[in-house]
Amino acid sequence: MYPHLDDSLHWSLPEVLAHQGRARAEQTFVSMVGGESLTYGQALADAQKVAGLFATMGVTPGQRVAIFLPNSLDFVRLWLGLGLLGAIAVPINNALTGDFLAHQLRAAHPVAIVCHHEWQATIDEVSASVSPELRLLVSGGAEASFDAWRGATPYDGPHPGYQEIACIMYTSGTTGPSKGTLMPHAHCYLFARGMMEATRLTEKDTFYVTMPLFHANGLLMQVYGTLLAGGRAVLRERFSASGWIRDIREHGCTVTNLIGVMSHALTQQAPAPGDREHGLRLICSAPNPPPHEAAFRERFGVRAVIGGFGMTEVNIPIYGRIEESRPGTCGFVLERYFEIAVVDPETDQVMPRGEIGELVVRPKIPFAFMAGYDGLPDKTVETWRNFWFHTGDAATMDEGGCVTFRDRIKDCIRRRGENISSFEVEAALGKLPGVAEVAAFAVPAGGGEGTEDEVMLAIVAHPGATLDPAEIAAKADAVLPAFASPRFVEIVTSLPKTPTERVQKNKLRQRGVTAATWDRKRS
Repeated sequence: MYPHLDDSLHWSLPEVLAHQGRARAEQTFVSMVGGESLTYGQALADAQKVAGLFATMGVTPGQRVAIFLPNSLDFVRLWLGLGLLGAIAVPINNALTGDFLAHQLRAAHPVAIVCHHEWQATIDEVSASVSPELRLLVSGGAEASFDAWRGATPYDGPHPGYQEIACIMYTSGTTGPSKGTLMPHAHCYLFARGMMEATRLTEKDTFYVTMPLFHANGLLMQVYGTLLAGGRAVLRERFSASGWIRDIREHGCTVTNLIGVMSHALTQQAPAPGDREHGLRLICSAPNPPPHEAAFRERFGVRAVIGGFGMTEVNIPIYGRIEESRPGTCGFVLERYFEIAVVDPETDQVMPRGEIGELVVRPKIPFAFMAGYDGLPDKTVETWRNFWFHTGDAATMDEGGCVTFRDRIKDCIRRRGENISSFEVEAALGKLPGVAEVAAFAVPAGGGEGTEDEVMLAIVAHPGATLDPAEIAAKADAVLPAFASPRFVEIVTSLPKTPTERVQKNKLRQRGVTAATWDRKRS
């Protein structure tokens, strides 16, 4: 057990790695599905050499190094090595190209980038517009310059403290350009500590990791959580619904994390005789819809399924409880580390229990929260109004303190005195025959009806299906409360999305009603 588990003065990656690397030197730390493994001792030794390589390149503590890699042992080595050196890791979504990629590289100001050899052309296309001084190291392939770490002199210099910035991760940019989140070592540690606590992760567990390591869930909650607990992580390059249960069975995995699209894909797989033949004891899924939890418990025989809520900026302040099945909810605040409240988004006054408001969060431990948005002090101050971080998420809290996510605040439509969750409207209408995708959003009511909104739907049909807006509206009336029924419906060929596949509601709102839009009041 890490001796400083609850002492935040020692919540830094180098301290955790140094202790576990020596205490568990021969024990396997991380394995690739179908590939190589690293013991704890090897992870420490490799990280020291990676740190040594960058030190000889002139990279100093506080400078930034971008990571443009798939899930791999090189990603793990690089993250650990930069942590030892005190350099700042900047993981970049490897699906980004062109302007999206260039924006993040320009904003981060890295002195170097480590890129997978198959994606070098992607970096080359934007490097001229980023910085001519940006140094490129290539992982894999015939000219793997990053492999120079193998012959580097191990770094034995000073390590960063818990309050220093460990990494910068970027938000999705749904409502504007992506913002870099400054994440201190203590903040990164608490992602791991919270995961370990909520799931009761121990050295006997094997964590199945299929989420990308450029996000906090995969890297900090799962891999770092495993490092802290002293268990084993099984890393897959990318999620596979068809290979999920096979991998879990073959590698003896006991814990895994999922997000909604992954849960949906798994529950849509055809049932198989071996679905319950595994040792998986817990799934942490966000969101955790009731049908998904029921499928994991009944079909797959998983004993515990819990939800959670978090953001890159605020950590994971809310988790479900193993002993309590609360499908459809996020769970309860981790009171030792955080405070939460549900407030009126206009006045910041606390809402009565059970009513929809904005979820706000603040930490109880120094440096266990983001240090701000990189280079954007105005955005930092804006989100920290009245000494609470404003998540922008609509939620309710029941009398027992259990939190349920309702929507993004800006996607929460107010009509007839009611707050309408676009998330819930979309969930209901997405089940209609012929509907492939649906986005619900607010448009101005107009006609002297005050400041309230009208509900508009943008719908993409399944290939070969023909949808009639009036019929959609009639079916919506049958499955939605009257105040949530749409006035406007438009059949579109596609929905605008970010590189991480989130629907850009801001673009739909800006586009609004067009000549092609069906209007209930004019039909």
